[in-house]
Amino acid sequence: MMKKAVIRIFVVLLSLYIFLCGFFYFFQEKLIFYPTKLDNNYIFRFKQDFEEIYLKAQDGTPLNSLLFKTENPKGLIFYLHGNAGALDSWGHLASVYTDLGYDVYFLDYRGFGKSGGEVDSQNQLFSDIQLAYNEMKKRYDEDQIIVLGFSIGTGPAAKIAATNNPHLLILQAPYYSLTNVIQDICPVIPGFLVKYNLETCKYVSECKMPVVIFHGNKDKVINYNNSMRLKAVLKKSDSLITLENEEHNNITDNEVYRREIKRLLDK
Repeated sequence: MMKKAVIRIFVVLLSLYIFLCGFFYFFQEKLIFYPTKLDNNYIFRFKQDFEEIYLKAQDGTPLNSLLFKTENPKGLIFYLHGNAGALDSWGHLASVYTDLGYDVYFLDYRGFGKSGGEVDSQNQLFSDIQLAYNEMKKRYDEDQIIVLGFSIGTGPAAKIAATNNPHLLILQAPYYSLTNVIQDICPVIPGFLVKYNLETCKYVSECKMPVVIFHGNKDKVINYNNSMRLKAVLKKSDSLITLENEEHNNITDNEVYRREIKRLLDK
């Protein structure tokens, strides 16, 4: 009887585990991305000059983006945002960089804001971002482009920097790989089920331009240890700037960040 009970418990636990893995595999986009949808007629309202730009992805999906402008720009910040919200909220960060003399470009990923479709593969995500980057290269010399990624946007930012030649790569609260973050949250999920590996560690090691990482050592979303691990693959000229007692979402408002970003962009 005891043996049969143990077998039943094992079968139940195994069935639950298989169900959990299957649920994660088929619904991982819902667990990774939390977009805010905006009506196609939504009108952005910001206190500074901007241009709304629509791009058409390879499969015809419309991608919405915003370009904030300043007089006599020193260059462009190509900004890849986090996994939630839309450009109506992310656009308010533009003034941090336009005040330093840079234009700022934001892309809403598929399913975010006024962009159509949904993110359904890593390659699709990379392709859409490369399309946007190519559009910006028509307007700016590439040595004037600075790629900046925050949170989920750090993997794609590192990828786009590694496969192109921007002037600088800036990462805010990056992960070593997205697989690493997911397994930190749920260790029982096998890595081969993660469709969005987003191997920042690999991309950063291939970057020829300077790389600067900012990370709060009290980050409860993407553990600071991710940046410590990334530091091991950085070039000698690259740097990790630790934001003491900073958490995940307020990096841009951090005094040390503001001081250091001004120093970087004033060069």
